[in-house]
Amino acid sequence: MTTATDILTAHEYGNPYVLSHLDALESEAVHIFREVAGEFERPVILFSGGKDSIVMLHLALKAFWPAPVPFSLLHVDTGHNFPEVLAYRDRTVAEHGLRLHVAKVQDFIDDGRLRERPDGLRNPLQTVPLLDGIESNRFDAVFGGGRRDEEKARAKERVFSLRDEFGAWDPRRQRPELWSLYNGRHSPGEHVRVFPLSNWTELDVWQYIEREKIELPEIYYAHEREVFKRDGMWLTAGGWGGPKEGETVELRQVRYRTVGDMSCTGAVDSAAATVADVVTEVAASRLTERGATRADDKVSEAAMEDRKREGYF
Repeated sequence: MTTATDILTAHEYGNPYVLSHLDALESEAVHIFREVAGEFERPVILFSGGKDSIVMLHLALKAFWPAPVPFSLLHVDTGHNFPEVLAYRDRTVAEHGLRLHVAKVQDFIDDGRLRERPDGLRNPLQTVPLLDGIESNRFDAVFGGGRRDEEKARAKERVFSLRDEFGAWDPRRQRPELWSLYNGRHSPGEHVRVFPLSNWTELDVWQYIEREKIELPEIYYAHEREVFKRDGMWLTAGGWGGPKEGETVELRQVRYRTVGDMSCTGAVDSAAATVADVVTEVAASRLTERGATRADDKVSEAAMEDRKREGYF
């Protein structure tokens, strides 16, 4: 029986018929993109300007090059996003001539369809604008950058994740995917969430970014920033509701492992200023990026699964 070690050893010694683990992951993702393009009518890529969605778009560009990507992009803007990330998003869209749909949480608050939360968090408010964007644009397949190593609810996901007419996820309706055979059949009103990075780890993502020389927003690397501590995390001060009385703003050298919005995404103390530095740092970490830096996942043990059942990413 051929083991993973045998494969890596064969690749190391120049066997042209054996893929490295990054090549294998890339090949799987490209296959998924092409499968969706051939099976669905109106797919869309969720693109936030975070590292996973950036890698996902890079893979989509590879999958269809030299033709343009046959999908548009969808971003759910909480109104509390990092300016650096929004600037990167807009620059990328312009560079590749892509079509971007933006669903703004603020619009739903203004017209009364949503209410601000007492804790100031807006990430949990993304579900309604997301589902509205999917329904109004008649998207039948929605690419997301979720990975199974991020969080236990996401570990239950299939690559093709069926959502019902309300956008809800039911783990009991997930279909087997033996031999990488994907079943995209769905009834009118339903859609499928597709996760090309399901089998990637955070370290895989960073090693791929290093290999492919993919540009990221600068907040992923060590920089000085004014932050304050809340619930054990370094949060960025802003108009979203921080800091409160008794929370002291400090100037620290930090970076972000994951990017949501300013109200829920914590920075980590870091001196990792280059991709190679980040790869080394991530390899030594024993916490996933969501477990270490996302306040919205700390609400309860089942916080992510509860939101996914309501239609969240």
